[in-house]
Amino acid sequence: MPRFYVPADVCEVNAFSLPVTTARHVQVLRCQPGELIELFDGQGLVYEAEIMSMGKKNVDVMIHDCKTVKVESSLTTTLLQSVSSSERMDMTIQKSVELGVSVIQPVLSERSSQRLGGERATKKRERWQDIAIAACEQCERTVVPEIRPIMDLTSALEGVADADLKLLMSLRRPLALNEFSQPHAVTLLIGPEGGLSASEEEQATRYGFSAFSLGPRVLRTETASLAALAAMQTLWGDFRG
Repeated sequence: MPRFYVPADVCEVNAFSLPVTTARHVQVLRCQPGELIELFDGQGLVYEAEIMSMGKKNVDVMIHDCKTVKVESSLTTTLLQSVSSSERMDMTIQKSVELGVSVIQPVLSERSSQRLGGERATKKRERWQDIAIAACEQCERTVVPEIRPIMDLTSALEGVADADLKLLMSLRRPLALNEFSQPHAVTLLIGPEGGLSASEEEQATRYGFSAFSLGPRVLRTETASLAALAAMQTLWGDFRG
């Protein structure tokens, strides 16, 4: 059954027109009136809906069923991801969502390849949120992770909520993930291309972050994020079954 995201406020009535972007997606997939589709509101609710009518720019649906579907990991993960080049950042967002990340906080660090601010930063954030939504549609998540506004590293560190474990990936410290006690919530800090500087790592340590390594090999920034998230889900999350 085709699956689409619709904001929660749109689903407050039983019959409605899909948002323009969603309607376009439905039309691209050549869905037809009478066909059943699945809608999710990004907050855990899933709806079975029937396409009632279609126009050039509109798709009208009626809700037949609503249920809560829980597919979120028991491990809450917040990714503080240093902003990297466009393609790498897009991939990091997409695959992190597939791996169950809860929140993504883009961070501008010393070696970030993109210097974003103002309207450009706002547009980037909107694009990344759209990527997260599309990833949820594909991987059948029902809760859409929040992509927070871009921050400098200091502001991001100051804004970190309480977590059982705060981790910083680094080649400078040899601790492995399995040396940490099992947490319920993890905040993970990953550097950009070239990594975090020594002073940035020291700063993160002062904010309670513990350095760890995934082995002796130097990983690209997008590989580092995804490998760490997968390893954490294997050790502490829902990869364990």
